[in-house]
Order: sequence, then structure tokens, then C-alpha cells
Amino acid sequence: MNEKDRILYLRKTLHEHNYKYYVLNQPDISDQEFDFLMHELQDLEARHPELYDANSPTLRVGSDLNQNFTQVAHKYPMLSLANTYNEQDVADWYDSVRRGLDGEDFEVCCEMKYDGLSISLTYVDGKLVRGVTRGDGVHGDDVTANVRTIRCIPLVLKEGSGYPHEFEIRGEILMPWKVFERLNAEREAAEEPLFANPRNAASGTLKSQNSRLVASRQLDSYLYYLLGDTLPSDGHYENLQTAASWGFKISQGMKKVKTLQEIYDYINYWDTERKNLPVATDGIVLKVNSLRQQRSLGYTAKSPRWAIAYKFKAERACTRLNEVSYQVGRTGAVTPVANMDAVQLAGTVVKRATLNNEDFIRNFDLHIGDYVYVEKGGEIIPKIVGVDIDRRPEDAQPVKFIDKCPECGTPLVRYEGEAAHYCPNDTGCPPQIKGRIEHFIARRAMNIDSLGPETVDEYYRRGLVHNIADLYTIKVQDINGSGNRERSARKIVDGIAASKQVPFERVVFALGIRFVGETSARLLARHFKTMDALQNASMQQLMEVEGVGEVIAKSVIAYFHNPVNQDIVERLRSYGLQMQLSEEQITGASDKLAGKSIVISGVFAKHSRDEYKALIEQHGGKNVGSISGKTSFILAGDNMGPSKLQKAEKLGIPLVNEDDFLDMIEGDVVADTENEAAAEDVAAPIQEEKPRADANGQLSLF
Repeated sequence: MNEKDRILYLRKTLHEHNYKYYVLNQPDISDQEFDFLMHELQDLEARHPELYDANSPTLRVGSDLNQNFTQVAHKYPMLSLANTYNEQDVADWYDSVRRGLDGEDFEVCCEMKYDGLSISLTYVDGKLVRGVTRGDGVHGDDVTANVRTIRCIPLVLKEGSGYPHEFEIRGEILMPWKVFERLNAEREAAEEPLFANPRNAASGTLKSQNSRLVASRQLDSYLYYLLGDTLPSDGHYENLQTAASWGFKISQGMKKVKTLQEIYDYINYWDTERKNLPVATDGIVLKVNSLRQQRSLGYTAKSPRWAIAYKFKAERACTRLNEVSYQVGRTGAVTPVANMDAVQLAGTVVKRATLNNEDFIRNFDLHIGDYVYVEKGGEIIPKIVGVDIDRRPEDAQPVKFIDKCPECGTPLVRYEGEAAHYCPNDTGCPPQIKGRIEHFIARRAMNIDSLGPETVDEYYRRGLVHNIADLYTIKVQDINGSGNRERSARKIVDGIAASKQVPFERVVFALGIRFVGETSARLLARHFKTMDALQNASMQQLMEVEGVGEVIAKSVIAYFHNPVNQDIVERLRSYGLQMQLSEEQITGASDKLAGKSIVISGVFAKHSRDEYKALIEQHGGKNVGSISGKTSFILAGDNMGPSKLQKAEKLGIPLVNEDDFLDMIEGDVVADTENEAAAEDVAAPIQEEKPRADANGQLSLF
């Protein structure tokens, strides 16, 4: 595989893992494996700037937004932390802090890294007024009603304890191990899918629409950072101790240290002792204690220089392999799963582990009855990492990969260059059908947010849907029957009807054509402009589209040559879905931004970021994801990242606020932002408004 193909493969893979982690809450690789893939992609993209893609996973932060909740802009963006996995990396970070402070003495606050759902709590006059999830770091879900059910989170602070008029405190919402095990036992008895780990269970619980259910789950919480205009101290550790006196649950495991050896001692102690904690942890967080020194050290594009996360190595156990079963995913990929004797690992009972593919099985020479070593990568997904050959039974039989789909019996295929086996019966295999419907209704596709995986499964079992087109024939009576669900049924039917207005390029993506992601769907839609033209495109015509190679082209042709898919597309057309670009997209609204390369940053009031990207393209401009000397200007909203602001000032890139941008494309303002005088006039209103910070200069925190 050449470097270009490797970049495309990594982008596709990381997008899928982001979706599983942040949207489905069903991660299947460890944090460390994800980080390694991300670093590899970053290195390759640096060597190939000509392959720039604004939608690359290296340019985005994963999002856990749930459309059933109101989205709220964070006053201080919630950044992520850089991860490290060994003592040398910790030493490198420690030395970089010392250099950044010009040799000045500093203290480090060591604390547990709890594995839960990040939350930001706002208090005014000692009362809880809002609870918001991390979301995409800029916006989060308002889950205040559910947060109020968590008993360890104070609704009213202790009177006379000296808290500020208004402040924010951040931490993690957690599900204790005992509650998690009880919940999974109940779900197993009810033959419902089990939660992979306490983090997923906590996340799913907090995003429930039923606050009574949330209250019954007995969630826990630890708080770890204080933000506000009038903080008690310059010390992070001291601020949290003060917050504890106000009534907040603060970890007793925090420790303030000065030397690298003291950091190592803390890590080594908790690597063992954490197993006795009632909640899940996956590492240690190290923070420079002084807020003044934090400000001096500043931030990279994605994380603070004054903090780092040390991730614990995965726990390992040995247990017996009893059998191998097989699962079929949305794309038809068949995944083998090891079924083992139960073993305690990282706080949970493990009975199953992924085996990835046939090559994985062959590399380990797995036999039924083998004693295998199992790890939980990143404390989440169990996987087999070795075999104790000396304990292999004499009559043990090698694991033989299946040759037919376990769901529909179709002979499996293995495409050139692919590690996985696939069931090619994509129009008749139940898991693939349901998976394609779930993909079709997703937020980035048709955005039918009134439906979910459980509903899709129910409708499939009831015979209401057999493919994506059947969604548009569902009636309120079909859902409600003789019951009392008319209101929710009406919401579902209305949501399906509303999706008919989704733009053509997202319809192409929603079809679920193998290898066609959001970017390639948009490129195909804008090149061919109509569904008819795309359906009838030849191999040569498809490969003329920038970013479309042989693999994607063959997949598109195969999809539209399938009679079942042809019928589905025609039915979707008859139901009124968008089958061509809008006239404005085809002709372009204007050429006022022709030749302009524009970066979007911050939070906007009048339009979403996606809407602004579309406006830029409609008026002849080009969206770019990073600032360089070739950037024409930055469309800047509130809470623009400090690193981007700093880079823009250094390169002299003008900032255009939301109102001026709309005047630029809708009125008579000339988009001459590369003229120095014009740049100063346009940029002045925002350059005078510094990034939001409190009295201690805090810009943002994870």
C-alpha cells in the first residue's frame, strides 16, 4: 500500500472509530491503538500536504452530541489532554515544562484520571443552574435535569463557605463498578445488549430522556477543575480543596509533588491501588499547579502544555478459549469473537474478546481449548494477546474460519487488500440491512433523530422496514397500533418526512455505498450534480472526480448495478428525496469569495459551522482547516481558540466577524481582505475583543 492509499485508509478507519466511540458509545480499539493510528496519519499528512482534506480526523475533535438535548456553547472550550504511556514521555513533558518556565521552580498536581463522561457544572449564587456535557469541546448537551438526580452533586452549596457569585466546576460522571455489574446482569437476563464498560453505561444513562431512569442508576461524580473570575487561589490543588469545603466531591487521591521521582512513585502506587477503587480509572493526570505558570506555558492547537495524561498499561489475565462465534457488521464484515471462561479483568468479568480476522487467528495458531492471555486495551475492549502453548490439550483442534455468513448462509468473500471476510449479500443479510438503515438515519446523513438503533431493530422484527426506502411508507397507525404512543409515533413520522429536505450530497452519503464517506459523497454529488448522472457514470468518469480512486469507483458501479439498490433509489425519488443539487449549488450564489481560502473558527449565533462552509462554497470560496500564509481571512466567532488567534496575529491574517461576513456575501462589501487597509478595518472589531478569560487569565480547560 503506497502512502496516499495509507492516508485514505487511516482517515476512513479513524472516522469509523470516532463514530463508534463518540456516537455509538461502542469503541472496539483501545485509546493507545487509536493514538498510534492518529500519530501515523499526522506524520503522513505532514509529508503529503498536497493530500490536504478539511475533513481529516487529524483536524477534528470527536463529538458526543445528542440531538435530543439542547446544545449549549461552553464559556470556556473543553480541550483534550495529550496522552502518554511510559515514564520517558512523562520525563520529556516534565523537562519541557521546566524549559517553558525558564528554570523556575514549579509544583505538579497528580490526580486520578477517571473513566467517565466529562461534565461542566455552572453555579450562580451557590445554586446549580446548568450541567453540560463535553460535546465537541465547543458545544455540549444541556443535561441539567439529569445531573440534578445525581446525589453527590450539590444543588445548593453550603451557606457562608465563601464561594464566588458565579463559577464553573468540571469533572466526570461515573457509574460505580457494583452498579455497572448489576445493570449488565439485568440486561443479560432480559437478553438486551450489554454495556462494554462503565463509561458507556454512564454516558448512555446521562443522555436518557427519562430522569427517573437516571436517578435509579446511582451515578457518581468526581470534580477536578475550577474556573471563574474570582478564584480563591493561584494553586489548582488549593482551589479544589476549597471547593471540597463548599460541598463538592473531590478525589482524596490528589497529591502535590515537586520532583520527577515523586511523580513516578505516585504512578506506581495507583497502578495497583486503583483496582480497589469503586469506580473505573484509566490513568493519571499531571498538571502544573500554579495557574500563573499554566498561563505562561499556554496551549498547543488541541491541548494545554501544562498538563498531560499518563495512561495505565492494560491488565492481563489467562483463561480458557471454549469456542469462536461470528458477528456480521453493517458493511458485511465478519468478526470472529472468542468465548472464554469468565475471568476478572480491570474491574469487570470478561467472557468474550475480539479476534479481529482470520489472519489474527492464524498468527496466534489458536486452538479450541487453548489457554490464552487476555488484555483490556485502554481498560475497555478485551483482546487476546498471546497463547500458553505449554497448556494446550493434546486433542485441541485448530480454529477454522467459517466460509459462510452465520446470519444468511451466503458464501463469504475476501476482497484484495482487505483483512476481513465479507458477506456480499448486502441487500438480504439482516445485520447489514439494519446497519444500513441505522447509517441512513444518522445525524450526518438524513438526520432522522427521532429514530435509533433499538427502534430500527423493532421495526425490522415487526416487518415495518426491510430497507431504507420502507421508512417513508411508515404511518402513525403502523407504529402506534392500538396503543397509546400516538404522540411519539407522530414525532417519528414527522421526522422521516422532514428528512426529504436533506441536500442531495447527504442523500448520496446516506445510501451507504461501501467506501463512500462524507467527503467522497460530497465530491461525487457536486461533480455529477444529479442522481441519474451518478447512476450512469462509467469507471472512467468516476475516476475523473478528485479524491475518487479505483476502489471507490468500482464500489459505486457495483451499488448502482444491483437491481435491489436501483429499486430503492427509485422509490426514494418517488417519495420526494433530493436527487440533484439545488439550483444555487449548481450555479453558485455569487463569485464574491472567488479565490479566497477561508478558515472557520469559534462559535456562531446566526448559522452553524456547516452552514457557513456551504455559504463559502456557494459564493466561490474555499474552506480550509488550518491557518497558513495562504489563508485569505478567518471567519471568527466567539471562543476562537487561543492558538489560532496567536497564529493569525503572527501571520497577519485578518479576522472577519459573523455580521461582517454576511454583509460581505449578501451586500455590497467587497471581499478584499488581502488588502492591508481593508484587513485592518475588517479585523479590528474582533482583535479588540480578546479570547474570553477569567481574572486569572484562564482561557479554557478540558
